[in-house]
Amino acid sequence: MNVFQALKMGFSGILSNKLRSILTMLGIIIGVAAVIVLVSLATGTTQSITDRISSMGTNLLTVNIRGRGNEGSLTEEELNRWREKDGIQYLAPVMNASLEVKAGTNSSNANLIGSNDDYLMMNSLNLDYGRSLADMDLFARTHVALIGSEIAETLYEGDDPLGKNIKLRGNNFTVIGVLESAGSSMFGSNDTRVIIPFTTAQRLEQQARINQVSIGVSTAEQVAEIKAYLEGELLDKYGSSDYFSIFDQTELLSTLEETTAMLAILVGCIAGISLLVGGIGIMNIMLVSVTERTREIGIRKAIGAKRRDILSQFLIESIVISCVGGLIGVGAGVGITKAAGALVASLSGNVSFNVVTIAFGFSVAIGVVFGVYPANKAAGLNPIDALRYQ
Repeated sequence: MNVFQALKMGFSGILSNKLRSILTMLGIIIGVAAVIVLVSLATGTTQSITDRISSMGTNLLTVNIRGRGNEGSLTEEELNRWREKDGIQYLAPVMNASLEVKAGTNSSNANLIGSNDDYLMMNSLNLDYGRSLADMDLFARTHVALIGSEIAETLYEGDDPLGKNIKLRGNNFTVIGVLESAGSSMFGSNDTRVIIPFTTAQRLEQQARINQVSIGVSTAEQVAEIKAYLEGELLDKYGSSDYFSIFDQTELLSTLEETTAMLAILVGCIAGISLLVGGIGIMNIMLVSVTERTREIGIRKAIGAKRRDILSQFLIESIVISCVGGLIGVGAGVGITKAAGALVASLSGNVSFNVVTIAFGFSVAIGVVFGVYPANKAAGLNPIDALRYQ
């Protein structure tokens, strides 16, 4: 019996029990779709986060000081000395707080950031209109603020906010600029920032210490040199690395990529379990089919069918079920992934060709592996015993 005849008989066996075949495929369909959807969303979302971090540049360092009193603070003299170091392009002390911002009867929750103009440059924050923070604002501790686009819309409902006041902890601040929309991430909106001069934030939060500094290095090649310089400076001051940490953005990217790669593999393996369950379903149904068609097998053997003919017939049935289920699963997985990406902006709807290939290839392998035993059992039947079977 040639391959064409084997395929014809295999399809005939499947079509003779359409509902049972569809239900058998269901396990493969769900398994393939789950692998594609979960792995694609995991890797796609990770890539989105990585691209967002990379867009800010990988030549950023963040210095955090731990401790109390003078031990937990940097001085203006130290920051000015660091600014003179060749290779340090931007330097911004940073203070963060969450608070409520008000304008008239409207209010909104905001992420307060006390810093300087260098902070905007390092984080690729552009002004939609207005002006940025000036050195005079820091020197005079002026009550001025830059607000995110979402804050502007919530508080002023389409009106021009420039020159108008907002209230932060009961204090009036004049809006001098509105930031361009930065969109949202899986951590929330990026357009709820309110940026004020660092010195003003110190007074507003009653916090005189400088315990966080962001540093932009001129080139990525100088990051290691500047990091070593800062570590030396801080070790000379504190005598121990327990009092400070220097965060390198390239380390974040590397750690993020390693962690999410492992996560994607883990998610894929979990989703692959449903494929194994689908394979067990195929084997179960094929064993039932062998039992139901025992007399047919006996007749075919009696008129000259060889062992390999029976083996190939049932094996092809198993493979066809897994292949058709795999193709439907691929279509469902790609569709669900695209739909998720369209509905949720922070998710990526991109499907990797490699993921599709692996998922479909695994479904075919499942059909072969779990189809061998039923096919071998059918091929091994004694024709006389098979003819007697009722």
